[in-house]
Order: sequence, then structure tokens, then C-alpha cells
Amino acid sequence: MANPAFPLCALLFLGTLCPVCPFATKKDMLDYSETHDHYYDYYQLTELLHALQQAHPELASLDSVGRSVEGRELWYVRLTVEPDAAPPERPKFKYVGNMHGDETVSRQVLIYLTQYLLAQYGRDERITRLLNTTDIYIVPSLNPDGFEKSKEGDCRGDKGGRNNANDKDLNRSFPDQFSTDSHPPDATLVPEVTALINWIRDNRFVLSGNLHGGSVVASYPYDDSSQHRITGLYSNSSDDKVFKYLAKAYAEKHPIMKTGHPECEGEEDEIFQDGITNGAEWYDVSGGMQDYNYIWGNCFEVTFELSCCKYPPASKLATEWDYNRESLITFIEMVHIGAKGFVTDSVTGKGIENAVISVAGIDHNITTGKLGNFQRLLAPGLYNITASGAGYLTETLVDVDVKQGPATSLAFSLHPTVFIPESKMKPETTTSMSPTTEGLRVKTDTTTTSRLAIQPRDFRHHHYTDMEIFLQKYKNDYPSITHLYSVGKSVEQQDLYVMEISDNPGNHEPGEPEFKYIGNMHGNEVVGRELLLNLIEYLCKNYNLDPEVTHLVQNTRIHIMPSMNPDGYEMAEEGDKDGLVGRNNSNNYDLNRNFPDQFFQITDPPQPETLAVMNWLKTYPFVLSANLHGGSLVVNYPFDDDEKGLSTYSKSPDDPVFQHLALSYSKENNKMYKGFPCKEFYPNENFPQGITNGANWYNVPGGMQDWNYLNTNCFEVTIELGCVKYPMAEELPAYWESNRRSLLQFIKQVHIGIKGFVLDATDGRGILNATISVAGINHVVTSYKDGDFWRLLVPGSYKVTASARGYVPITKNVNVTDREAVLVNFTLVRLGEDFHKEDKGKPFVTEAENPDPNTKEFETLIKDLSAENGLEHVLMSTLGDIDRFRYRPYKDLSEFLRGLNLNYPHITNLTSLGQSVEFRHIWSLEISNKPNTSEPSEPKIRFVAGVHGNAPVGTELLLTFAEFLCLNYKKSSAITKLIDRTRIVIVPMVNPDGRERAKEKECTSTIGQNNANGKDLDCDFISNSSGPVGEREKETNAIIDGLIMKQDFTLSVVLDGGSMLVTYPYDNPVHTVENKDTLKYLASIYANNHPTIHIGHPGCPNKSDESIPGGVICGAEWRGHQGSMKDFSVAHGQCPEITVYTSCCLFPSSSQLHSLWADNKKALLSMLVEVHKGVHGIVKDETGKPVSKAGIIINDGVKVYTKVGGFFHVLLAPGFHNINAIAEGYQKQHTQVLIRHDAASPIEIIFNMDNRIFGLPRELVVTVAGATMSALLLTACIIWCVCSIKSNRHKDGFHRLRQHNDEYEDEIRLMSTGSKKSLLSNEFQDETDTEEETLYTSKH
Repeated sequence: MANPAFPLCALLFLGTLCPVCPFATKKDMLDYSETHDHYYDYYQLTELLHALQQAHPELASLDSVGRSVEGRELWYVRLTVEPDAAPPERPKFKYVGNMHGDETVSRQVLIYLTQYLLAQYGRDERITRLLNTTDIYIVPSLNPDGFEKSKEGDCRGDKGGRNNANDKDLNRSFPDQFSTDSHPPDATLVPEVTALINWIRDNRFVLSGNLHGGSVVASYPYDDSSQHRITGLYSNSSDDKVFKYLAKAYAEKHPIMKTGHPECEGEEDEIFQDGITNGAEWYDVSGGMQDYNYIWGNCFEVTFELSCCKYPPASKLATEWDYNRESLITFIEMVHIGAKGFVTDSVTGKGIENAVISVAGIDHNITTGKLGNFQRLLAPGLYNITASGAGYLTETLVDVDVKQGPATSLAFSLHPTVFIPESKMKPETTTSMSPTTEGLRVKTDTTTTSRLAIQPRDFRHHHYTDMEIFLQKYKNDYPSITHLYSVGKSVEQQDLYVMEISDNPGNHEPGEPEFKYIGNMHGNEVVGRELLLNLIEYLCKNYNLDPEVTHLVQNTRIHIMPSMNPDGYEMAEEGDKDGLVGRNNSNNYDLNRNFPDQFFQITDPPQPETLAVMNWLKTYPFVLSANLHGGSLVVNYPFDDDEKGLSTYSKSPDDPVFQHLALSYSKENNKMYKGFPCKEFYPNENFPQGITNGANWYNVPGGMQDWNYLNTNCFEVTIELGCVKYPMAEELPAYWESNRRSLLQFIKQVHIGIKGFVLDATDGRGILNATISVAGINHVVTSYKDGDFWRLLVPGSYKVTASARGYVPITKNVNVTDREAVLVNFTLVRLGEDFHKEDKGKPFVTEAENPDPNTKEFETLIKDLSAENGLEHVLMSTLGDIDRFRYRPYKDLSEFLRGLNLNYPHITNLTSLGQSVEFRHIWSLEISNKPNTSEPSEPKIRFVAGVHGNAPVGTELLLTFAEFLCLNYKKSSAITKLIDRTRIVIVPMVNPDGRERAKEKECTSTIGQNNANGKDLDCDFISNSSGPVGEREKETNAIIDGLIMKQDFTLSVVLDGGSMLVTYPYDNPVHTVENKDTLKYLASIYANNHPTIHIGHPGCPNKSDESIPGGVICGAEWRGHQGSMKDFSVAHGQCPEITVYTSCCLFPSSSQLHSLWADNKKALLSMLVEVHKGVHGIVKDETGKPVSKAGIIINDGVKVYTKVGGFFHVLLAPGFHNINAIAEGYQKQHTQVLIRHDAASPIEIIFNMDNRIFGLPRELVVTVAGATMSALLLTACIIWCVCSIKSNRHKDGFHRLRQHNDEYEDEIRLMSTGSKKSLLSNEFQDETDTEEETLYTSKH
């Protein structure tokens, strides 16, 4: 028997030879055979990276960031344990090399680093730990095209290859914070940069190294400055200390770099202390990658220059690898420093994604990952770290001790302020992610330490330029809590600045109230202006130092307008006690008598300052406000006038609340509270407790505070700050001291009463414009976009009702205390919630399921664009404004359109709809990613202008709009997606003949209004029933045939002139408006996105007193007429149409076109967004086959038909709508859909076959019909058989007679003797009775 030990021994012996086995040899060759003496070209690099990944699938994955200009892959290797299953909280690190193609050392050392890490895993404890805990990404070459052109031995970069194949420097092509014209990179010129930006956005990198050549130094942000000085200007980031710490970590491990003396040829005297430098101080680099990473990528990046020679001989590579190996590894380890942890929801235990992590004293925040995970790089030290998230109370960990080495672990548990339905309150099971924070002091919604508040020091009068510099300074010094913006301009074109102070500036946080102060409404009443500048300084300097200030800033969005009348201020004079010089604006109108009034018609034309403020107040959900004046010392509350114009107490429904608000200010100002303010000027004037009802003091029609209360959710009081209107500068410190406590105390009042959310019970989403009413108080407030509301109330018991269209109202009893607002949430149930109970189980209506990621991304875009400031953010990110504003006659218009088509052939299609009377083309320009291709699933919108030739403003706006869209395609992500998902048709001139006759600056002339036949085209859209079609004008027929009767448009917007408003159908006074709510809503979308139209006061010279509520009116109520294009569009084209009147002057000067474009571009863009809302559905049968030409009836009125593919799209006002679907051969289907203001409501209607015929069940009809048919067939068979038998017998008998002639006479004889019966029955019977006949006979 063989020795059993032998195979075991042999196996052990073979095991000792494992390193030389073929598989092991392959790995060793990959990992250890590197000779460090040659460069890898693109193909060798590609082959090597694939081989490494295949040899180490458990540690490495290979992918591409994108492609270069010449189509080369931008490879990256991902190194970590189980790369396809790495936990998202594992910090991500990246190295990027060879950004400049001729700087090649970086490319090679990153290849060597990849090989080294893979080879040492499992052998070296340090490397093993690094790959177990870090998600490492390595891009050896960002510029492979440049590398292929560069030459070995080129030390100074003289032989090319630095730039990409389009000769663009990749490290000058990123968006730059200090560039005035910074815009997204052109993907056709620098696809490498575009690809990297997308990659950075898709990954939450924590730390990065950008490897270059040409010196030996570590360069950290910022790389440039606002001054763009060539060299010598230190441009520090908010994390300057951290960046120095990171840069030194690399430099001190590099034998040359750490000396600070690279001694590069030609720059032998260059010295870098500790081997590091601030980028801009070395030399200014605009558009650099490292600054982009820090500002926009949530990632800290340092640039490392590795060698004096950019492309050294290959023989130097081994030395360069030795120099850099330890530095490269050490820098990766730095991704684990600082503070790390999780931010979770205290109710659900779930991680909060995109929560903000902020560090006191460092104006740079990071955000959390999908699990609420974060890694905040910090140098060793003590820090106060805050976590905040939308809908949550903030939490601050005080004195966090960050030590050298691994990060300090933290855990934040934030309390939600938003009501969470019970179904969502079940904690989720997750991996352990709550590190201890033992020993840390936790403060929720408060801040750090208490200390003496810092008081303002600079007391002086600030003229406009001085004020502007002051505001810009505080905006730049405190960017984490400030946002400076302008609400409009004064008569003399000075900005009406507002400084927002908030812990999340520029954004409305759901549940957080908004407050405002307005000063200097009367230009010579200046104390308010200076106090508000003092207040800005006080809040900024004391944030994170003083608990009171910090709490206010963290929980309130504060808006401060120091001067509403900057023109008047410049006319006023210091020392003016009670004068009038400068009180009014430059047009000499009193702004506090210029607002629409509830009791009196204000005849003065609305001023630009008034209109700008009204627009501002309609834009933000302000809750509380104060208007600061001078000339007395008192707080004045509504109402300011009464219906008789007398000085008498005019009580508002919220009189107790207003008294409380007024007292909250006056009590903190001792002199004001005493009630005898200005004995020198008004010895008999007395205000008990320093407050007064406005009208009881004196009557003020057209005041701002009453307009706030009656037209918005905002409660406003007017505060008179002193008896002298323009005191001397040396008196200003005393004013600050008297009012400081009052100003802060009044802001706090925004938090009294009740607050909460109105939510939809079905999906938990907030309900916009829900009404909050309080029993016994005749004044309601409405909810904002997330359903959040605030209702100021004094202590007491109240019955509060929340209601919204399409929902069942809810009433709650609420006890309001003198503490902060009581949280009251309302969850409303939709009307008709049991609507489909009888149809349970029937598959006729379902919501569309599983949308593709692109669709989901687009839905998110529409929601973002519908949010507050969403469109503004898009417009800010688009390419620079178009400044070629002039009127274009027909020839120039035609050339312009052809130019757009020739320059943008992939997204435009230019066609002629027909010709005018004088044979001019009526051009139509389609803008779409697939022009001239039918896309039934996409909405189609048309913009039309020039119906009246004497009103060409609309024409120029549409031409500019078309150019704007084309310019920003593939430049602006939002614009690109809108064009990709929308078919946009622009018809800039319907009446070119009339346009040629009209004259510029003719504001009221009718010359050119009509076409060449003298016909007003907007009275020519008659239906067939109104007269012969041949009577229509050529232009009319072109629009009808080329646009309207195609019946494939979702929305139409027409631009005209002669006023400032929007009309909706119908223009015909006798026509009933079936879908009024929707048509009015669509018109209001345009009006609300226009700075002045929505205010409702066109202010046109011929009708200065005209008032149009909301700037929207039914056409018939304004200028009713028959035969209008909008009426025809609705009645015959199944397309809603609105008409926008863009300016009072029909043909204003071309110098006004720029401002008119500025006023209308947001509104025009809003219609592109709006066309994607409403109900978007598809109709199918039970087999899934689309049903086209099905009738969709909305609210038993409007009817549209499904397109090819079964698609339909109908724009509807937010709320519930009934939908009936009918099609021949199918059962009628009925459902109800909820339309939202910020998204389309997708539905899928599935038809069942119609089971009723003639009103009877299909089964019964079929059975009866079948039985009837069977009976008929049977009867027919019987008749046929009988006839056949008889016919056969006769035929056979006569045949026999002919065959037997000799017997014929006998037969005749027999027949004649009465023997016929016998003859037939005997002789012929056997031959004629077939089996079939026998069977037939037997059945009967």
C-alpha cells in the first residue's frame, strides 16, 4: 500500500514553491518587475492598468472619467478593499496627474504608487490598513493627448504638449470665484475639464492632490485673488491653517521639497519656506482646479510640483519615485484627520444627507453623505462644530478637541421641526454609526460661550457710495451668514440694497420665519439708515460669540434694507430738524403715500422704489417688519387711515397683536416709553407707553405698513426714532444705545404666536397657499412652498383652521403662551379620498412607475426651478447678458433667424409658415434637441409676437430669447435639459407688413397696427361658422394652418404692447370661460415672474389710475373683441393661450430694450418650466397597447385628445381635477388627479373593453345573438336540404328516361294510367335515398 504521507509531503513541498507558480509569477511581474526607467505611452498605460485590475479584482477597479479631445480614455484606478462594495462612509481620496501633458513625473509616480499599494497589501501593515479604511482614486493622466505630443528631455516645456489637443490649458479652464465672467467650461474645447467636474460632483472626495512639474513645492489655495496681481499677493482661504498643515505633511517627507530651495535652473534664488507656498502669492492662476475643488467640490486639494524638469529623462524616474513615495502615502493618510462622524434624525435614527457641518471661525462648510456621514479636515486644536439641516434644529458641539492623528469621532442627533407622520417614524436599522461624543458639551439651537457683545464703533453718516462699500465689506468678511442683493433701483438708478443675515444665506429654510427692517423711506429721515448699518455690524461681529445674536441668526432669516430712498438722502442736509428737503424721491413723490390703499384711490403714479419694494414683499414670506422713520419718537401701528379720512382710531382685526408688537419695541427705549417725546417741537403731544394707532395720530393714505398687512402675510409697524430728522454725526452713538435693545427685541417677536406646517396626508408633502384662519379674527395668512406658516398671536386660547383647495379643513384648539410660538401642524386629507373604493382591483388608473433616472433628474430640476430664487440661480449661471439691442426690420430679422439656424443646426429648424399680403415670410423657429421631429411625449410651447406691427417689443424679446437659449445650450445644465425635453416654437413676427410701416418712439400711433389690407389680425381668427374661410387674411391662415390646427401645442404665449399686464381667454365678451382657474393661473405665472406686472398698476400715461389685481385679467373684461387668436387657439387648437402686454409704449426707444429684456427674461423662462407641469399621462388598453385619439375631458369641460403613443398633457391650476377618459370600444374611465405647483402629475389610464352593447351586458347580447344565428343557420340548412332532395330526384328521373328510350313510352303509359306513384316508389327508391337523406329523415 502506498505511503499516505507522501501526497501530503508533496503538497507541502509544492506550497513552498508557490511564489514561482505561474499565477504568482504574473502578479510579481506586475507588482515588482517595474524597473522605473521608462515612460508608459497611452496604450502601454491602458494595458498595464487593465492587467493590474484583472490581477487584483478584490482591491482594484478600473473606469474612465471621460474622454480627451482625441478620444483617449481618462483612466482612473479605484483602490480599496472590495471596491464594488465599499461603504459610502469610507473617506474618498484622489490623486490627479499629468494635467499638463508635458509634466510627466506625476504620471509615472502615480503608476508606481498604484503598483506599490497593490503589491504591499497584506504584506505591509500600514498599506493594508490604508486600503482597508480609505477609498483611493488615482488618475495617472488627465491630459493623455498632450502627453503624446510632448518630448522626453524637455525640461522647460518649450516643445509643446502642455495644453490639450485644442490648445487649452486645463488648469486655467475651471470656473473661478474671482472671475466676473466665469461660466461652465465648453465641453467641446475642454472635455477633460467637463468630465472631471462631473466626476467631482458625483463623488464626495474629502482630500485630493494635483501633481505637476516645473518646480519642487506644495502650493495651496487660493490660486488667485480678486485683484489678480501677477505675484506677491497672499490670497488666503477660510481653511488657510488646514491647507498649510496638509501641504507640510507632503513637503516634510520629500528630501528636496522640505528644504524650500528647489534650485531649479533659472530660478536658483527661489525660496519656499518649509517647502510650501500660497498659490496666488507664488503667481496668480485663474481657473485652477484646486480652488474649484475647495469652493464647489466639498474637497480640499493641494497642488504638488514634483521636479524642476518637466519631462526629465527616463533614467531619473527611479530617483523621483524614491523622493515622492513616502510623501504620496503620507498625504493619503491625511484624509483621516480632523473630525468625523454622523448626523442623524433624532426621531427615525436615520442619517441626514446634505446636512451642513460648520466650524465656528471658519467660513467654509461641508455637507454630509448619504448616511449622514462626514469627514471635516481640521488642524489640531479646539473647535465649536455645528450640524444643521433643513427642517431640523441645529446642534453645536463645544470645545471639540482635534488631536494630531486620526480624526475625533462625533455624533449629531438633530431634532426635526417638521411634522413626521407616524408611518415614517419607525427607526431604520443601519450599521453602527454613532461614535461617542463623551465629554463634549452639546447645545441645541444655541451657541458657544457667553461674552460681552462687540458694539459698533464707526458712527458716521454714510452717503450712497460709502454705504455700498460698507455693505460689500460685510458681505465679503462674513460670507457664511450674509447675502447682499438689490430689490431694484431708484429713479436715479441707485440700487435698493438689502443685506440678508442668516446661517443659510440665500435660502429659505422650511419652518424658519423671515423678518425685515426698512430704513430711510423718507430721504431726510436718516437715523434709521445708520441704525440698520450699525445693526448689520453688530449681528455679524457677534455671531458665534454672543448667544442672543447667534440664536437669532440661526433661527431667523433677517433682511435689512438701510435705504429705500437713496436719491432723497443725497439731497438732504445734515442738521435738518424738521425740514422737507430730500423727503421725497427724485420724482418728488412721497413714497409713504404711494402704496395702493384700502380706502382711497392713490392717483400719484407708482414710483420705481414703491414697485420694487412691493415686488420684494411678494417674493419672500415675510412675517414681521418695521419701517424706520424720524421726526418723532413713537411706534405707530395699523391702520394708518380710515374710510372717512379722519384722525380717529382705525382698528385692524389684529389690533391686540399690533399693540403687543409696538410695546415690545417701546419698552426697551426709555425715552420713547415715557410718551412725551418732542416737547421742543410738539409740547402737547403725548403717546401713552410710546405707541399709537396710525390713523389716531394723523391720517396717512397710501402708507406702506397697511399695504404689508392687507396684501401679504407680513405685520408691519412704523417706528419714529427721534425728534430730529437728520441729527449731527456725533449724536449717532446715543441713538444706537437707545435703540439697540429695542431692535433686537423686536426681531424676536417674529417667533411669537403659532407656527407649523400644512401637509398632505397622502404623501406628507407641504401644501402651498393653504389658508390659516383664526376664529374671531378677520385676517388670514397663507402657507409657503413647503407648507410652512407663521401666525402672530398674543397669549390666549384660539380656534385655528387650516384649509386648502381640494382638502377637508381641520380646526384645532390652541393655547398660545408668552413663550416662543406654539408648533401646530395640520395634516389635511384630500376631498374624495374614497373616490375609487368601488373600483378596487380594477387596473384602469395607476401612477406611472419606475421612471428612468433621467426623468427623475428632470423632475428634480423642474422642482428646483419652481422653488424660491430657482430661476434667478439659473439666470445667474448662464452666459453673459446679450447687449446687441436694436430693432430689426424684416430683412435683418430674416438674416438673424437664418444666422441662428446656421450656427445652431443641431437644435434649430427654420421654416416659413406662409407669406404676408406683401409676400414677406412669416418665420417659425423651432428650438429642440431633435428639431422637426415629432416627440408626442414632450410638451410643445409656442411664443408668438408681432400680431400688431406697431408693437415690435415682443419681436425683439423673442429674438433675444431665442439667442439666449441657443447660447446656453450645452453651457447651462438647466437650459440644456429644458431644450432637450421641450419643443419650443418661436414666431417673432406675424405681421411683417405692418411692422415695416410702424415708427420707433410712437407710443400710441396705430400706423402699422393692421396688415397691408388694413385688417387687425387679432380680429381675423374667425371660425368656419363665422363666415367663409376664404375671407381670412393670408397671415391668419398661415398661423391657423401652420400652428393652431396642428393641435399639438401645450401652451401658447403671445407678446403685445400698449400696457403692462397679462390677459387670458376669452377676448369674446359673450364666451363662457370653462377653465378659468387654469387660464388665470397660467397668466399669473408670467405676471409673478415679472418685476412689475404682478403689482397690478400698469401706470400707463393714458390710464395712470388703472388697477389690475395681480396684473392679470380676462381679455373680455379688459378690451373685449371677437376673432382673437387666443380664443381660436383655445376653441379649435386645444391649447391655452395668454397675451402679455410688455410695455405701455407700443414702440419705445431701442434704448429701453435692454431693460425690457431684463424684466421679461425670467418670466419667459418660467413658461418653459410651467409647460412641464399639469397632468402628464398615457392611455393604454389592458394589453398595454397605447390608445391614440382617446378623449380626455377635464372637469366636464375642456376636452383634448391623446396623441400617437397614447400621450396627453394638459396644464391645470394646482388643486384637484376630475378626469374622464373615453374611447370607442372601451369603457369610460374616471379619476381625480392632484396638480402641484412644482411638478407634473403623471398618470396612466388603462382602458377595459366595453362590456355593454345597446346598454345590455355584452355576455347576454352575445348569447342571444349566437342563439339567433344558430337558429337561422339551421333553418337555412333545412330549406337547402329539402330543395336539394327534390332537385336530385327530378334530375335523376329524367336522366333515366333519356337512357332508356325503349321504355319511355311504357312509362308514359303507366303514368297516364295512374301508375306514377308505383313507378317512382319501386324503381327509383334505392338509387335516390342517400345516407344523408336517411339521416335527415330520421332526425325529424
